Amino acid sequence: MEQTELQRAIEAILFAAGERVETARLSMALETDEKDIIAAADALADLYSFERRGIRILRLEKGYQMVSSGEMADYVTKALETRKPPKLSASQLEALTIIAYYQPATKAVVEQIRGVDSSYSVSALLNKKLIEEAGRLNVPGRPIQYRTTPDFLRTFGLSSLEELPPIEKVALGEPIVEESAPAEEAQS
Repeated sequence: MEQTELQRAIEAILFAAGERVETARLSMALETDEKDIIAAADALADLYSFERRGIRILRLEKGYQMVSSGEMADYVTKALETRKPPKLSASQLEALTIIAYYQPATKAVVEQIRGVDSSYSVSALLNKKLIEEAGRLNVPGRPIQYRTTPDFLRTFGLSSLEELPPIEKVALGEPIVEESAPAEEAQS
């Protein structure tokens, strides 16, 4: 299949899907090698971006999705009032951050780092489809582990988790102790 025809097919599939489509699935459907799919989809994404079109093609982990341009967000919001991105409280944002950086993470890990009960925040993030269950930890009680979803990546405009800014992680399993000045230095 020639490049132009491949791009047209990818464009049609992504538009019809309305969600991320795995590169392997595109390759199978179009009977084309994955590297050709990636080259065609990336070229199409570059073209949309260069022409400042109202839509974009995003690479999300091992797939692609057609989305509206960020520049058009105000217009899209006005037209589709009910489709606003999820609003997150400070506690939900904290819990989401912990899960994103420590995934797969249990609710206990979130609570250990935050220092408070996080049941409501984890439940709200599940309802907003920003996190999902990622199996159970093989320890007594078999707690559920959570990870972020493709919706998380899309909401925050990330292609993959590698794009998250670096942070200094807290050592888990050890008590978190704030450093303080020795008593002698505090008196002087």
